Amino acid sequence: MTEDKVGVDEDDQDEHFEHFKIEVDQGQTIMRIDKFLFDKLPNVSRNRISTAAKNGSVIVNQSPVKANYKVKPEDVISIVFPHPKREFELIAEDIPIDVIYEDDAVMVINKPANFVVHPGHGNSTGTLVNALLFHFGNLPKNPTSDTSYPGLVHRIDKDTTGLLLIAKTEIALTKMAAHFFNRTIDRHYVALVWGDMENNSGTIEGHIGRSPADRKRMAVFPNGEYGKHAVTHYEVMERLGYVTLIKCKLDTGRTHQIRVHLMHIGHPIFGDPRYGGDRIVKGTTFSKYKQFIDNCFTILPRQALHAKTLGFEHPNTGQFMKFESELPEDMVQVLEKWRVYTKSQGISA
Repeated sequence: MTEDKVGVDEDDQDEHFEHFKIEVDQGQTIMRIDKFLFDKLPNVSRNRISTAAKNGSVIVNQSPVKANYKVKPEDVISIVFPHPKREFELIAEDIPIDVIYEDDAVMVINKPANFVVHPGHGNSTGTLVNALLFHFGNLPKNPTSDTSYPGLVHRIDKDTTGLLLIAKTEIALTKMAAHFFNRTIDRHYVALVWGDMENNSGTIEGHIGRSPADRKRMAVFPNGEYGKHAVTHYEVMERLGYVTLIKCKLDTGRTHQIRVHLMHIGHPIFGDPRYGGDRIVKGTTFSKYKQFIDNCFTILPRQALHAKTLGFEHPNTGQFMKFESELPEDMVQVLEKWRVYTKSQGISA
């Protein structure tokens, strides 16, 4: 048996994993996998193994299995357990924050790219939470969650830009967390995706869970046996030949939801290194086209995804408030380059 510990970066929420790999001997008798693993793994309870199997984290020969799977000789088993939450010392740091709106209860912040939201393994400092502590002092943590960070109602990925809602009081945090849970928050994202979308609007559904092949990636499980239910609505804003500008609305808030859903339907987000958007997906084989794409990636070295709209009912007044954020400069420049290229090539947009 070999044991390998695997870390997961900040984009994958505040989860970090312990990864065991077992290659079953040729002489192994057939038995349930939960009993097999209980016998093989020291200090791991059978209940913990069953929970991992239920969550799709027990992988045999590259496929998730249930706890009653019968182990056979030469099976290759991987099992992933979340580490207990690591406590980070939260240090106040003087990092600039772009505050769009603020009152006694809430703040709306415009997050730039390459800015981690909260501390994690490899990102213990330099995060938005560190900045919030410096600029605003003590902020509340969700009293119903032991994994929350001060003031955070929700989060977006490190290299996704746009609007974030911050709660300044415990009452505001509790109410806003309930709004997110009940899907009453109005959120729209803008994304530039590869390919010419087949329809002007549509809905993508499919459970999202960790990929059996790569624990740093999420994957869609259409049959719903693994992962969590996820729904993404999209609407075409502008067609640019080999790419399309779309607006997305979330009914759920799963890790990497928009990114993995769009990859699943064959339209990965332009520039997305995790989900295949950082290479040429659509277009010609001409060297000039490749140079054009490389120039775009230089300007926009990340996924072209922006949290543009945020609407919510104020926790104190009950008034509905809505905020808009302009597209960041890197996305604006790349969009303009695509418009010029499409026109110069006579591509029907």
